Amino acid sequence: MKENNLHTILKAAQLSIGYKTKKVETVVASNINFELQKGQLIGLVGANGIGKSTLLRTLINVQSALSGHILLNGKVINSISNLELAKQLSIVLTEPLISKNLSVFELVALGRHPYTNWIGNLTNDDIAIINRSLNQVNISELKEKRCYQLSDGQLQKVMIARALAQDTAIIVLDEPTTHLDMYHKAYILKLLQKLTKETGKTILFSSHEIDLAIQLCDTMIVMQDDKTVCDQPCNLISQGIFDSLFPKDLIAFDNSTGSFRVTK
Repeated sequence: MKENNLHTILKAAQLSIGYKTKKVETVVASNINFELQKGQLIGLVGANGIGKSTLLRTLINVQSALSGHILLNGKVINSISNLELAKQLSIVLTEPLISKNLSVFELVALGRHPYTNWIGNLTNDDIAIINRSLNQVNISELKEKRCYQLSDGQLQKVMIARALAQDTAIIVLDEPTTHLDMYHKAYILKLLQKLTKETGKTILFSSHEIDLAIQLCDTMIVMQDDKTVCDQPCNLISQGIFDSLFPKDLIAFDNSTGSFRVTK
């Protein structure tokens, strides 16, 4: 269950993100500041090419920040060892699986890797956590199936279960609804909302499903050309943040419904 008292789990301070080579530094976004609270569902949104994946990669310490700091539970993230980081933060990326010949149980069991011995033997506690994770995403009946036998929606639930089995305080997902139809997009995001409420974990995801994120998220991070803002969806609507997210020649944001519509 969620705690009533707020606890900042992930903080960005004066963060600048982008790419650096020996000769040139390319800034994708700068002056990024936010604090994400424990037990919340947070959506990261913005137009195509605005830098959402770059920001996520920087937040999970896969890519170095150009400047500024990222704090995970009060510690600078690049000062945390890889093993300790894997016990605090789990990720679900869009890259294809190395092997789809694994069973569902075997793939979810990979989430226990930070806790197993060097041989990778599972204890009874590990097995219980794996089975609990399968149950939390309603795929216990699929545990013996091979991953190549699954639909895209089922496979996404397996990847979420693996992150749950890793038993971290925060889970980060990059475009978890890619390749899914409208129903399964809503299903996956509704599942993430349910998991934050049931487990108290913080879940941060990037998405193009802005309408769904507005309805389901506790907090949203919105990347724009000139700034990045973080607030509750209702506050972002009242501030007119979504009005300027896209050119108005084709779509416009309707403040009364909290959704985008095609202009006529």
